[in-house]
Amino acid sequence: MKQDLQIFDLIRNEKERQSSGLELIASENYVSDYVLEAMGSICTNKYAEGYPGKRYYGGCQIVDQIEQLAIDRLCKIYDAEYANVQPHSGAQANMAVIMACLKHGDTFMGLDLSQGGHLTHGSPVNASGILYHAVAYGLDEETGMIKIFADTTRIKILYALMKEGKSVGAIADEVGALLWIDMAHTAGLIAAGLLKNPVKYAHIVTSTTHKTLRGPRGGIILMGKDFDNPWGLKTPKGEIKKMSAILNSSVFPGVQGGPLEHVIAAKAVAFYEAMQPEYVEYQKQVMANAKKMAEEFVARGYKVVSGGTDNHLMLIDLRTKFPDVTGRMAEKELEKAEITLNKNMVPFDTRSPFKTSGVRVGTPAITSRGFVEKDMTEIVELIDTVLSAVAKYADVVNGVSQEGAEEYAKVLETVRHKVHNMTAGRPLNRY
Repeated sequence: MKQDLQIFDLIRNEKERQSSGLELIASENYVSDYVLEAMGSICTNKYAEGYPGKRYYGGCQIVDQIEQLAIDRLCKIYDAEYANVQPHSGAQANMAVIMACLKHGDTFMGLDLSQGGHLTHGSPVNASGILYHAVAYGLDEETGMIKIFADTTRIKILYALMKEGKSVGAIADEVGALLWIDMAHTAGLIAAGLLKNPVKYAHIVTSTTHKTLRGPRGGIILMGKDFDNPWGLKTPKGEIKKMSAILNSSVFPGVQGGPLEHVIAAKAVAFYEAMQPEYVEYQKQVMANAKKMAEEFVARGYKVVSGGTDNHLMLIDLRTKFPDVTGRMAEKELEKAEITLNKNMVPFDTRSPFKTSGVRVGTPAITSRGFVEKDMTEIVELIDTVLSAVAKYADVVNGVSQEGAEEYAKVLETVRHKVHNMTAGRPLNRY
């Protein structure tokens, strides 16, 4: 059979793109060669519906060991009693939790999508908002900090991002709701012991395995302690079902079929890496780089939402310095200089999600490549150079005029050349 040269040429092109540019998308990272090897392994051939020791197919004795090892390592990292490593993504993990805990039309509360929430927090275009009654909480306009402003009397789940977990925990207890925390963005920092572990105080925790955790793309579900389900659901023998059993059934067969055992193998490798001393040093550098980057943005007149960062990312409100530059313009033009970040709505944004007034920036990927605090100054300077040119030559950027097009192109070319000099010879993952 002939090799598909077209696809492999594109893969090589993608590797070159990742290698030559500066990756600042907060939810992206560079996995190790070992994670890549496991993902591309022969485990992709195996069907394994069910769970270790309880499969619907034969020949699962090896993948049972792989999946159990992933579970055991994950539980050790977060000091959890229960873990499910089968969700194909964070969204799948979240959907499984919602299905396990709510009936159609039940109410839950999550962070407003326009103020930092996720589609699975109850967006009207997502199953979480279509099938269930979602109410939102948001941010204080002046401080950028969490403010609970919705009626909480009828909620059954309070869905929180890691940062505001403890502040909403008391509310969940007061109204008798389950506290569910999504730690997807900060999972790696938590694994390294640099942020508080939500498994200690939330009923249920979900996460992705990429982002700061630096594993393959996928999802997980955790509980610090298993508990009897609060709805009194029973087994055929009349025993009260444990929440772990309900969550497992919600993942399979509730929202998924067969697990991706090659991805689970890669998750297990990533969990092993997260238990090594070098991993802690990496995560400390991620936070140090982010702190320095936020300071550099502020020093250049940008507004960083909430005034700074205590994790790996920051949200930049462009309106303070460049009122006419949208997040979409910034993303598109920076990409031409091979600096990749994403447009993002800011709290109380006056623009649509397709344009936005802000950009989100993160340090996990550039830290994986070995960049440190002193490099953050140069990176922010390059971003500022491009955005200043976008503001100056806005008519060129918007296609209204060609006056100044040559000068603008030279700015992009100069920045692109500096980016290439910064990334030349650097591995994607040096840890």
